[in-house]
Amino acid sequence: MIRNILILSWNDLAIAFKNKTIYLIFFIPLFVFLTLKFVDQTDTTPQKIKIGLIEKENYAPVILKSIQSADQAFSFIWLSSREAGKRGLKEKKVDGILIPSEKEPKRLELVVLTKTSLQTVAIVESLSALQIAVEGKNPNWLSSIQPLQENGIQKQTLPTWILMLALMVSFIILPAQVAEEKEKNLLLGLLQTPIRETEWLVAKLILGMCLIGISVIFLHLLGKFDLGFSLGLGYALFVMIGSFCFSAVGVFLGFLCRNQASARTLGVLVYLPHLLPSALSDFSQKLNKFAPLLPSFQFYAPIKSILFEGIGISHFYWEVIYLLSVGIAAHLFSYKLMKIRWLM
Repeated sequence: MIRNILILSWNDLAIAFKNKTIYLIFFIPLFVFLTLKFVDQTDTTPQKIKIGLIEKENYAPVILKSIQSADQAFSFIWLSSREAGKRGLKEKKVDGILIPSEKEPKRLELVVLTKTSLQTVAIVESLSALQIAVEGKNPNWLSSIQPLQENGIQKQTLPTWILMLALMVSFIILPAQVAEEKEKNLLLGLLQTPIRETEWLVAKLILGMCLIGISVIFLHLLGKFDLGFSLGLGYALFVMIGSFCFSAVGVFLGFLCRNQASARTLGVLVYLPHLLPSALSDFSQKLNKFAPLLPSFQFYAPIKSILFEGIGISHFYWEVIYLLSVGIAAHLFSYKLMKIRWLM
């Protein structure tokens, strides 16, 4: 009995090596470690913090002079009004705005986009260090932090869940289904009928887009997130564009594989590098420089802006062009592989 169990175990292990599933055991921990290394690693090169000051506000002379003298840590932008400052925050022209506190005129209020961002932490730490160097242990210059985006934890994590669902459908479910039809010769059988290659490919794209759309709608219904008609229409259109891009890439991944096991393995190998850098880009400056190269980030960042800032789809024409270009290119590659009957 024990002998049979050992033989079967070795046989399963050999199959795992053969279909490349074993690679995931090494790849996933290694990739997660490297990604978290980027997140935790501190940047040795100082980055100037862009602070906005309102022209007509009365700042405490000692605080203003101290902050202006710290030109290695801060760069200043004078703004005409508080409304102009809020626009600058949304357009990311400034990292934060300092305004005199209404309750304590000698102290400041910090206005930021979100409390949990890296920029907010950097501003608070830099101002605290400067205050200690100038005045010692006097009360902190900052009396409060006011975020422009007040969202619950459910809405804050919504873009990440949407990205996760879209990538899971596209890179894990679709490739496995395409590889299954190839493995069981179902695709070859269909191609013997009047069905054309383009028709089959378009049907798979529609399947992927429908699955992603249904999952996103279901997620919104469960969370009771309402965007309004005009903003919701643009949001739905952008989700469709992103689902087209990822579905086309998923079909292409399925054509690269001979069977379901290798398709799932390849899907995970593509899934994680698209998910983690984009989802963690807010917590790492290095990831934030690398992530925009990925289609997932060009989908994730506009989704965040639409949900949190109410920005319409018309502001994301570059992202739309990028996603459509990647989707069309992947679709053409799939068509070429289908024409030559790749691994069929």
